[in-house]
Amino acid sequence: MTSLCANYSFGNYISLHSKNNSVPPIKRNFHSSYGIRCSNIQRGKLSDPNYVTIFDTTLRDGEQAPGASMTAKQKMEIACQLAKLGVDVIEVGFPAASQAEFDLVKLVAQKIGNNIDEEGYVPMICGLARSTKEDIDRAWEGLKYAKTPMIHMFIATSDMHMKYKLNMGREEVVERARSMVAYATSLGFEHVRFSLEDATRSDKEFVYHIIEEVIKAGATCICVADTVGCNLPNEFAQLIVDIKANTLGIQNVILAVHCHNDLGLATANTLAGICAGVRQVDVTINGIGERAGNASLEEIVMTIKYRGEELLGGVYTDINTKHIFTTSNMVEEYSGLKLQPNKAIVGANAFSHESGIHQDGMLKNRGTYEFISAEDVGFIRATEHGIKLGKLSGRHALKIKMLELGYSFEEKQLGDLFWRFKSLAEGKKNITDDDLRALILDETI
Repeated sequence: MTSLCANYSFGNYISLHSKNNSVPPIKRNFHSSYGIRCSNIQRGKLSDPNYVTIFDTTLRDGEQAPGASMTAKQKMEIACQLAKLGVDVIEVGFPAASQAEFDLVKLVAQKIGNNIDEEGYVPMICGLARSTKEDIDRAWEGLKYAKTPMIHMFIATSDMHMKYKLNMGREEVVERARSMVAYATSLGFEHVRFSLEDATRSDKEFVYHIIEEVIKAGATCICVADTVGCNLPNEFAQLIVDIKANTLGIQNVILAVHCHNDLGLATANTLAGICAGVRQVDVTINGIGERAGNASLEEIVMTIKYRGEELLGGVYTDINTKHIFTTSNMVEEYSGLKLQPNKAIVGANAFSHESGIHQDGMLKNRGTYEFISAEDVGFIRATEHGIKLGKLSGRHALKIKMLELGYSFEEKQLGDLFWRFKSLAEGKKNITDDDLRALILDETI
């Protein structure tokens, strides 16, 4: 099937993979001094144009969700789990925010940032910094111990932010950004990621200008942020296309996106960005983060895994998806942010079936009502087919459940039991094994 990204046009029908907008393939560099597998990021370039780098910000933006603060020990355990998952970049925190935050960044840089596995994988370790010398110095002091440290600098670019938050004019902002990126590279950072806060509400010509200037100053990755989650997928993709078409030097850096979920579109916008040529995406486990959260790692990764080859132009990641469910559970427990049962991929109901028609289909072939394999995300079912008995369940599901409990019935007996079961289920939300055994014994529940 033809790629959706190859055919689909956004806005004024600008092809996402037009000759002028595509990122040229770059030959793999086999002479890396320590063989980093984490997307094989060289200075500002991707070795494989189809590889999507996973930038996980669970420990930074994720923890900014109200009520989600975690202990240093919990955050260290999550960082270890993120490395097992195989994320390319772990944004640990904001080193200048506090001594505890600095200490954690330094510890993760020392321990996880040097733990190279047998395949040569070691995650980049990243810290956030405002565009100030003090923040950049603090970031370097904490991150320099990692095999591959990355600084994530940012400055606001919308007129609203510049006027009311920064109290700075456009050229002041450009000069600050340019000079601070140059300062970061002078300290020794080879990977300088620069984010445009509130980029989606910024003047486009100004966006092109400031990106060009920070690239000249040494930025190796440019991140376009939908900070308040206000964009629709088509306009977000168009912004990426326009940046690629109008910004000098953009082909020499990694283009990234950071999407918030205020309209419930963080995942959709991130995927639209990938279609437009973005090759690094900001995500969090369970989609946690400021306000309504961020793009969900599990949703992005599984979409790429299941539809990347067919509809997204052949993009892929190196995430070990079998660790997704364990990682999700850990973040849910440590952050205290409970998942809604119907959360895609990792919610309690994601692989559970209660209606009779669906249960009958699942008993015959799981593919009838499950597009994603539970095993692919490391989900272990309580029952083989994920069937939950309730008032909408059918006789086939009840028969299979009774066989699991060791009971076999003739059709007439099963019919009698089924109607008693339906009567019980009408008044009881959760049907237990003991309830079913009591029905057999004709006990009153």
